[in-house]
Amino acid sequence: MTSYSFDSKSLFKDGKRWFPVMGEIHYSRYPEQYWKEAVLKMKEGGVDVISSYVIWIHHEEEENKWDWSGCRNLRKFVEVIKECGMSMLLRIGPWVHAEVRNGGFPDWLLKKCPDARTNSEAYFAEVKKLYEETFEQVKGLMLKDGGPIIGVQIENEFGHCGGLWGEEGELHMKRLTQMAKDVGFDVPLYTATGWGGAVTGGLLPVMGGYCEAPWDPRATEIEPSVNYVFTYERNDHGIGSDYGLGEGITFDMNKFPYLTAELGGGLQVTYKRRPVARGKDIGGMSLAKMGSGCNLLGYYMYHGGCNPEGKLTTLEENTSTGSINDLPVKNYDFRAPLGEYGKPNATYGEIKLYSLFLHDFGEFMAGTDTYIPEENPVDADNLTALRTSWRYSECKSCGKKKGFVFVNNYQRRYKMADHRNVVLKNADAGVDFTAVDVFDGDMFFLPFNFAVGKNNLAWSLATPLCSLNEKAFVFYSAARPAGKLFAGESSVRDITDADKTLYCFDKIEDAGIKIITLTRDDALNAHKVKAGCGKEFIFITDAALYQEKLEGKILLHFETEKECEVKVYPAFENIPAGFEYVRNENGFAVYKTGASGKLAVESSEKTEGEKLVLTVKTEAFESEDAFIEINYTGNCARLYEGGMLKDDSIYIGEEFPWRIYLKRFGKGAHEFRIEIDPLLASQKTVNFIETWPDFAGDSLCRVNSLLSGLETSVTVEL
Repeated sequence: MTSYSFDSKSLFKDGKRWFPVMGEIHYSRYPEQYWKEAVLKMKEGGVDVISSYVIWIHHEEEENKWDWSGCRNLRKFVEVIKECGMSMLLRIGPWVHAEVRNGGFPDWLLKKCPDARTNSEAYFAEVKKLYEETFEQVKGLMLKDGGPIIGVQIENEFGHCGGLWGEEGELHMKRLTQMAKDVGFDVPLYTATGWGGAVTGGLLPVMGGYCEAPWDPRATEIEPSVNYVFTYERNDHGIGSDYGLGEGITFDMNKFPYLTAELGGGLQVTYKRRPVARGKDIGGMSLAKMGSGCNLLGYYMYHGGCNPEGKLTTLEENTSTGSINDLPVKNYDFRAPLGEYGKPNATYGEIKLYSLFLHDFGEFMAGTDTYIPEENPVDADNLTALRTSWRYSECKSCGKKKGFVFVNNYQRRYKMADHRNVVLKNADAGVDFTAVDVFDGDMFFLPFNFAVGKNNLAWSLATPLCSLNEKAFVFYSAARPAGKLFAGESSVRDITDADKTLYCFDKIEDAGIKIITLTRDDALNAHKVKAGCGKEFIFITDAALYQEKLEGKILLHFETEKECEVKVYPAFENIPAGFEYVRNENGFAVYKTGASGKLAVESSEKTEGEKLVLTVKTEAFESEDAFIEINYTGNCARLYEGGMLKDDSIYIGEEFPWRIYLKRFGKGAHEFRIEIDPLLASQKTVNFIETWPDFAGDSLCRVNSLLSGLETSVTVEL
């Protein structure tokens, strides 16, 4: 049985230091028939551990009437995780927040226990029932039973967003933990959120950080986020600021590793505040956390979803229940790496840059110490100073310091100063890089004294991505050196005989090791896949890709009427069925395929009062999926079919159309009613939108375009 533990620096897996990536998906917010596909896509993105809340109101909306069916079937979801070879952290509440009605509490509970989240025996009795019911669903699926559940999170933001503080709060957390253990939750790791003064009850604290704050009550641009600064500070004071300003932390940082469970994989917009999370927003924040000593990248959310139907009320967070925020009734897309319909966006690629690296080199990274130069800026509003950090440790066998330098010149929504001819050097580490230019938006980390097989890479101006059977090492050029850049495949011998502007080796014992250098754009679209025989490949494609089995069967999803091109290293021995070989590109074999077909759509518009109503009729389809894409200008939009609300959208700008995938509604013909509410010019004083449209009058309510398409899939057998 695999073992898990931790010390003050990192987690351990089977006695080795472990730097995992964790991603959140809420099973009850996603159709059960697509759970396996979702988990496999998360795995392809580099997620090692699936995390999920058990949302109480989704299971016991009416007292003593439990529902574990359909999308609420927790046991089936955990079994899917096991089938896919993944691990799980189960976040069992009782309170979860999660942009859910009452933070996940059923209405009846708040009437029965108005003192919920206190040390009330009546409240504890109800929580015990929740824990007992939850455990019955996952009984036999703990790690000790051969299951995937390696950890349990108790409560959420307790003492920060409500709950108790001080000794009473600590006692509450300890009581819940013992209750969970008593009902049967026996796992290696018990965690608690640690930010904003939350009490942890002695559990393993996990931290968070978001690139913006949709819950912030202001309707203006807010100050630069500190989550792009290298710092020893683990606390993000902005999380949950709608519930109270965070203060400090309550645990001893010297006793626990720096782990995160809530790095925002995106942002869930509210009607009040509508910031847009982009790929580099999340990539830059992730880099800053790694450079600050973090040893678990945990993303909330990694996969978006849709609120299930309630029996008594809708289930979204809204002001009618005391929250200061109103959210979409159905849509929980979160602009996550995998969105509401399971489709990857730019953030998926940004995170994958780090997860690919960590899968091959994370054990070493987890054992390094963090050194942040004293001259490093501590305030996010310092946009002129260069932000750097170092992580390294001493090699016991050779005595050299080995590690990485981190550079983050990216600050969301703000322009950073350019820096020319920067020499990155560290006297203690004994490393002196050649000069680089660092421009606004640049973010990267570079290795020194890095093992490339039996060779020592003294330094490199390319960032390591992964290795292939330890016979080839893949890098991508993120820094900006002068001189020659190696593109594609080279050997260590080729590099040492040429211009040393990107790689500098000072020890060579195997000159035949291959070095593959990608552009950053290609690295964002890179996937490491394994054939059934164990041979490893790099696939580069902008198609959605995941491995259907644990290894050997690759699925590519792409739009019809568009050519799908795949760069592969090393080349296939045989051209896959349905593909044709196109060319060799810097050592990569390039193959292409395609598919035809269009989705026929009829549409009409009319006005009903202030609303614009769009009727869209779509034909039946047989392909993998189909979509309609509505670019509208308005305050919000709602999708109905047969009188039922199926999805909704909050307007965030004309740059971001609303794309609705149809497979989950069935592959037959559809007739949708789409209602669009007007956006008022007067809302500028009460709502925040990054880019407002131009108003000719008092309001805007229009459809700018309506597109449709089909998505197909092809299989590559390795």
